[in-house]
Amino acid sequence: MPGSNDPDMLPAMAAKPRIAIVGPGRLGRALALALRRAGYTISEIVSRNSASSKKKARELAGMNGAYASTSDTTHLDVDLVWFCVPDREIAVVARQLASVVDWKKKIAFHSSGALASDELTALRQRGASVASVHPLMTFVHGSMPPFTGVPFAVEGDAVGVAAARRIVRALGGEAFSIRKQHKAAYHAWGAFTSPLLVATLVTGERVARAAGLSAVEAREKMLPIVKQSIANYYALGPAGAFSGPIVRGDTEIVRKHLHVLKKAPEARNVYLALARAALRYLPVRNRARLKKALER
Repeated sequence: MPGSNDPDMLPAMAAKPRIAIVGPGRLGRALALALRRAGYTISEIVSRNSASSKKKARELAGMNGAYASTSDTTHLDVDLVWFCVPDREIAVVARQLASVVDWKKKIAFHSSGALASDELTALRQRGASVASVHPLMTFVHGSMPPFTGVPFAVEGDAVGVAAARRIVRALGGEAFSIRKQHKAAYHAWGAFTSPLLVATLVTGERVARAAGLSAVEAREKMLPIVKQSIANYYALGPAGAFSGPIVRGDTEIVRKHLHVLKKAPEARNVYLALARAALRYLPVRNRARLKKALER
């Protein structure tokens, strides 16, 4: 198979390879800046042909002393190419760049949480060693969290995985292996850790309106208990962190909740789904009576 699967055959290259970032979006920007701080040379930032994407690439390239390019003008005179593009574009962009340079002795990463390294097959077939390298962290506008302590799910060719582990360690992260057939489940789990957690909180904001609070007031007043709940979950485990009427088996209060939530049916559906999950996965009192209350 093109591309080495033997980490002992890693081609001679600098201890810290020269890197090109494909995609100057939120993740690409965070990685480029963190890699530079860790002592890596960011040689090139590759963008789409759109004016906004090229502007982002120029800005990020300027911050890293790099060359800004598009798929039409890219050089890729680097040791490692890191694709930070939307999942649906990874294989497409890889095919576009497959004929740009000689991929032998190069390494290619992508950072999809759901997709395997096989998205880079076009580059593997041309001699590259490939891997998927996904940080379990949220990247949104206005926030750039450090990679210190961040878990990275890594999967792919032996050479690519070995390189990924070294880079993740240099970033202060923690690499762990994931099987390609488990990536969709891994990413679904990740959805519960951030986007669906935020969806639960914003659903809570809707319920707060029924209590006479604005969304802004709800966010401010929820923050202390949300922070403490996460801290308790980490320190005490799920059972130790679980509190409220369900753990106490207070069916009358649960019925009151369900009654008032009729005014917010979508929030009521979320409440029911989470309450049923609590009955299934957490220790509660009066389980049978609570189950009947939720069924009604």
